[in-house]
Amino acid sequence: MLWIEKYRPTGFSEILGQPSVVSHLTSFAEAGTFPHLLLTGPHGTGKTVSMESLASTLFGDFPGPNVTVIQVSDLFSLGKKYLEEEERYAHIYQKDQSLLVNFKNIARWYASIRPLDAEFRMMVFEGASSLTREAQSALRRIMERYSRTCRFVLITTHTSGIIPAISSRCLPFFFAPLKSDVITTHLYHVLEMEGFCVGDISGDDMDLIVQASEGDMRKAMVLLQTRVESGTSFDLLRCSQTEAGQVAYAAFCAMVRGEMDSAIQRVEKLMIEYGLSSEEVVRHIRAAARIEYNDPRIADALGDTDYILGHCNNEYVQLNALVSRIYNEVFS
Repeated sequence: MLWIEKYRPTGFSEILGQPSVVSHLTSFAEAGTFPHLLLTGPHGTGKTVSMESLASTLFGDFPGPNVTVIQVSDLFSLGKKYLEEEERYAHIYQKDQSLLVNFKNIARWYASIRPLDAEFRMMVFEGASSLTREAQSALRRIMERYSRTCRFVLITTHTSGIIPAISSRCLPFFFAPLKSDVITTHLYHVLEMEGFCVGDISGDDMDLIVQASEGDMRKAMVLLQTRVESGTSFDLLRCSQTEAGQVAYAAFCAMVRGEMDSAIQRVEKLMIEYGLSSEEVVRHIRAAARIEYNDPRIADALGDTDYILGHCNNEYVQLNALVSRIYNEVFS
């Protein structure tokens, strides 16, 4: 059994590293009500499990009848094929209508369902930033119409894809990347629960796992289980790379070689094809640089770009400038 499932938090008390968010959500649960929510932050920081904990506290051990979760990224990447294969949408899906019309019908249908033994029900949109602007505009109208009997929870890794008309109607909560000591303590606890000794994994390997996780507890758990079950040390930094991470590494290698067009093309690919935010692209480049380089000039360039991205209108221009700066200051 995967450890990420076996040790998945089952309530607010088991959510690590987010004391402020958990405190607010717990108070909502105790009050029996909450506003529309926008939960944002990197992967593996507790967004989904916090929503599940809120639902189970409000609606009991079987919240299903009062909770609808829509996987937005699957819906808008697979389109009608996804709707055709999902049995729960069979009675709503209209083959001759567009994906947008079907989305509006689905959202309106579930928002209008009468709550079961409760004052309201929950609609959750996982990967909400994958919603098109047209879909978000439609959702905004549905939120206004059914706000008395339905609460909307949007979950995303970044808020840049959420239109102001929706974000202004939601109370935002940011889930920060987990601190290294929080991840380390939990990983050693898991090892103990699994019957392993602290000495079964070296301190260097544990440090590499925590570093490679970048604050993502889920990723750290997968790496730990892989390391323990393999029984030998391995290149954790390279092993932990996702496909997007490999593209970022290729982009960084292109910077090293001075192949600027290739580097920029790969950086833009991360945003266009992989759907990463500009901040996530910067994190991937930072992780790629750490594999072979530890140059403070790279850290300065990444830090400056990270700050500028929070105040600029054109992310592509800033990322292109980052590529040029790294090459000119470090490798030219």
